[in-house]
Amino acid sequence: MPAAALKSKPLPTQSTAKRPVLLDMPYAPMEKRPLPPGRPREWYVTHNRRLKAMRLAIALLDSGVYVPNQARNETIRSTAEMIGVHPPSDTTCHMVRAFMRYSR
Repeated sequence: MPAAALKSKPLPTQSTAKRPVLLDMPYAPMEKRPLPPGRPREWYVTHNRRLKAMRLAIALLDSGVYVPNQARNETIRSTAEMIGVHPPSDTTCHMVRAFMRYSR
């Protein structure tokens, strides 16, 4: 019998994804710098949407939501309220899930 088969299985741990975890608010916004001038308006809108989606994805990961399937629009919007960000649009919620999906 191989030595690996003789080892006992580790005890299962309780996943934070199965129960709600309160944020301990480590989030502190960085100092804002002015955006570069001369870009089309759509660039600024997309840039700010990406920043907001990234902040929300980080806050969700900190609160125990690790899988995009767990991040419904209501969950994302309640997290936004918790960290003091304006409620995101459906497009931004989609982007949050995309960030969570591709960060692996």
